[in-house]
Amino acid sequence: MEHGICALSVVPVRAEPTDKAEIVTQLVFGECYSILLAQGQWIQIRTTADQYVGWMDVKQHTSITTDYLAAWQAQDHPRTLDVVQIVSDPDTRIPVQLGSRLPFFDGMTLRLGERQLFYNGAATNPQNGHGPHGPLDARLRLLQKMALVYLKAPYLWGGKSLFGIDCSGLMQQLYGLIGVQLPRDARQQINHGQTVHFVAQTQPGDLAFFDNAEGNIVHVGLLLDDQQIIHASGEVRIDPLDHNGIFNRDRQKYTHKLRLIKRLLTE
Repeated sequence: MEHGICALSVVPVRAEPTDKAEIVTQLVFGECYSILLAQGQWIQIRTTADQYVGWMDVKQHTSITTDYLAAWQAQDHPRTLDVVQIVSDPDTRIPVQLGSRLPFFDGMTLRLGERQLFYNGAATNPQNGHGPHGPLDARLRLLQKMALVYLKAPYLWGGKSLFGIDCSGLMQQLYGLIGVQLPRDARQQINHGQTVHFVAQTQPGDLAFFDNAEGNIVHVGLLLDDQQIIHASGEVRIDPLDHNGIFNRDRQKYTHKLRLIKRLLTE
């Protein structure tokens, strides 16, 4: 089986092998995947981190070896904390967005397949408590700080970028910054963590899930202080949450019906 890594800032992954198909998710710089099928100029891939399947244009594929993939899977990788440029050579700079992985980063260089790249921007650091085993308060501070960076980012179905993101993509990217790999979709994310039974008992960092009239999980957001929730709905925004759901201040109505609250972060 052939494998690859995302060497561009963001790559669309589609439901079908055509540019007209909907985007089901995105690959972000530094993410690995395996190729399942090839069809013309399209390859069907399965993402390594969350096992999501879709189609990408072969022109955006960068090959890696099986050994590289195994080494990539064996460790956590720092993430970028800003929109930056990574230097490939003196004349080539790759624009990279917030939350991108920096494979095998040593503080100055990273290794993208066979290429060595240079990066001197801010990155997550387990020594600063950013990793999954760091102090709870350090992880919560980073989670909330980075959540606010996404404010006003436009909603995009399947998006995982600061310039277009959906509700579950936002949660996956934010939790990735503190070393927690969430599944891609809200209906999968709800299966993680411990249930919080009352809105009054919520803490910053909790995830709130919302359903539709058929009972299907269709939305997710991150709790902040004072029962405020940050979520992607039209844009990334902050609204109040109560036992009924999310109250949209601009529209002066409830827009999402609360189903369940989960706590993923504990001491």
